[in-house]
Amino acid sequence: MAVGAFSATAGEETDTITDHARRLRRRLGRADLRAVPETRRALRELLRHWGKPGRSEIAELLTSELVTNALVHTDDDAVLTAVVEDGGLRVEVRDFVARRPELRAQDTDDDTHGRGLVLVQSLADAWGVRSHGVGKSVWFELGAEAA
Repeated sequence: MAVGAFSATAGEETDTITDHARRLRRRLGRADLRAVPETRRALRELLRHWGKPGRSEIAELLTSELVTNALVHTDDDAVLTAVVEDGGLRVEVRDFVARRPELRAQDTDDDTHGRGLVLVQSLADAWGVRSHGVGKSVWFELGAEAA
C-alpha cells in the first residue's frame, strides 16, 4: 500500500508503507545541498515511532553524512533509499561515480571535513560500499534496539 508518491523540484520522492517495511526513496539533484536538511526531515518523519531514544538522531546524522558526501564529492545526481523493517533500518545512497570513498585518518587540526565516514564507521551497526555497473552505493544499518 503506497502512502505517497509525488514529484518535487528537488526530484522524485516516494514514501511507501507495506505490512513489513516502510521506505523512503528520494532523488537528490547534483550539488543541491538543500537536499541535506530536506532529507533529514523526511527521514525524521519515517522514523517517528522507531527504535530506542537516540537511534533516529544517529540515523539522521549518518544519513546527512552520506548525502553530503554524494553531493559534494561527485558531480552527478544521487538516490537515497531508507528502509525500516521490524528490527532495523538500512540507508543507502547511490551515486553514479565509480570512485570509492576514502576513510580518512583523524587529524589533529580543527578541520571538520573528511570525518563523515569515520562517524558512519563509529556509529553504525554495519556499513559498506557496493559497486554497481555505473557508480556505487554507500550504506549503513542500525538496529532499533541497540545501545
